[in-house]
Amino acid sequence: MSNSLYPKRLNKRSNRLLGKNGNAHKVNPIAERETMESLTAKPFRGSGRLLGLAVAITVLLTGCEAQSDEAASMPPPPEVDVAEVVVEPVTLWESFTGRVASPETVDLRPRVSGYIDKVAFEEGGLVQAGELLFQIDPRPYEAQKQAASAELALANSQLDLAGSEAGRAKTLLESRAISREEYDQRNTALMSARARVQAAQAALDTAELNLQYTRVTAPVSGRTGRAMVTQGNLANADQSLLTTVVSVDPVHVYFEADEQSAFSSQQLLANGQPRDVRISLGGEGGRQYKGELDFVDNHLNPGTGTLQYRAVLNNPDGLIKPGQFARVEMPVAELDQALLVSRKAVLTDQDRRFVYVVDEQNRVAPRQVTTGRQVDDLQVIREGLNHGDLVIINGVQKVFGAGMQVKPQLVAMKESDQGEGAVAVAQELAQ
Repeated sequence: MSNSLYPKRLNKRSNRLLGKNGNAHKVNPIAERETMESLTAKPFRGSGRLLGLAVAITVLLTGCEAQSDEAASMPPPPEVDVAEVVVEPVTLWESFTGRVASPETVDLRPRVSGYIDKVAFEEGGLVQAGELLFQIDPRPYEAQKQAASAELALANSQLDLAGSEAGRAKTLLESRAISREEYDQRNTALMSARARVQAAQAALDTAELNLQYTRVTAPVSGRTGRAMVTQGNLANADQSLLTTVVSVDPVHVYFEADEQSAFSSQQLLANGQPRDVRISLGGEGGRQYKGELDFVDNHLNPGTGTLQYRAVLNNPDGLIKPGQFARVEMPVAELDQALLVSRKAVLTDQDRRFVYVVDEQNRVAPRQVTTGRQVDDLQVIREGLNHGDLVIINGVQKVFGAGMQVKPQLVAMKESDQGEGAVAVAQELAQ
């Protein structure tokens, strides 16, 4: 420690402060303190510069390593499914609201009055034309039939007697045994007897008919409603509603089309296009039925500006019921070359619609489009796309903005083609 710089400097300092005889001089405290600080600071100035340089080098190396780690941790471009815009002739269909109706609806009422003896059908079940539904007490009408039959027999006997007398009167008139007046009276009695026979026959026919009317049968084949008059209750002729029967096979679907769609569809029908329509019923989860147009009204409704159509729909199982809500799709136009994309590819931004298009550098660009009608699972694009454009149909949620690079996989635009395996194996466009 005695060889260090610091003690030597202190000893010299002490000698200057003492006199020749060793007596101490007065020392300025402030000057002494400054001298001590300067002596202690000098040895550390060089080491401070080295320390700052070391810190700067450390920070620089740390930044380079962070940038290298960040570059190494960048995720690869996301994989998306792309498909080429489909160009093909299509038939455009328009959807309309309709209702199912029965071709024949009968409110069943009795033709004769009487008490109901029997309800012979299951409420809500299917029945065939002529099947017994209600049995009215037939005994009063059987008695009327017997009385009418007896009246007819009496009239026939009187007719026989009048005929015999008229024949004898003719013989007596020839021999001048009776007068002409008496002869005319017997002929008149014969004609009256014939008329009474005809009246008695008509009464008997009426009685037989009323007796038949005690059996209330189904006028048409179809489905019955509930029994409005049950066993033991009185049914009045032509008044009491017994039940309702509606025909169910086939059924009619009525719908109305606006004037423009009606005009377009009439042109297609005039050109000999098929009159087939597609019908979806409410509550059946998208199941479609095939119907056929069989009636187009002869005038537009001036109040609504619509034209009424009717389609026939087969219903062999009777599951479709009159009054059901229906959506009817009818062809309204044909396009020779239509641009089509999957409905999943079309995105919405407020009132605008757009798709993501992938260019040759695998970069994404949004493209605003104008859409038309739907064709199955495809959307008609009227403006915004060209033949050959590649559109993202799956994985749009992985795209965060324009210019983003992706890894596209080529698939079929139509879902049906994907299912059939037309493009079952995805092909990478670029690595």
